Amino acid sequence: MKKTGLIILAIGLLLTAYTGFNFVTREKVVDIGNIQITKDKDHDIAWSPIIGVVVMVVGGGIYLMGKKK
Repeated sequence: MKKTGLIILAIGLLLTAYTGFNFVTREKVVDIGNIQITKDKDHDIAWSPIIGVVVMVVGGGIYLMGKKK
């Protein structure tokens, strides 16, 4: 359980440090025979750093409440 708690804690730290990411897709706008016109479309995915803090608290709780050997 302690390893799981540490992993969840690390994930929460990453979610707090990196609050989102973006990626680009290529979209076909015009297709006339051999002529094709494409456009790059940006997609942003973002989340609140509060989510990372909550995940860190849960991971810390699991770590502290983990079974002792």
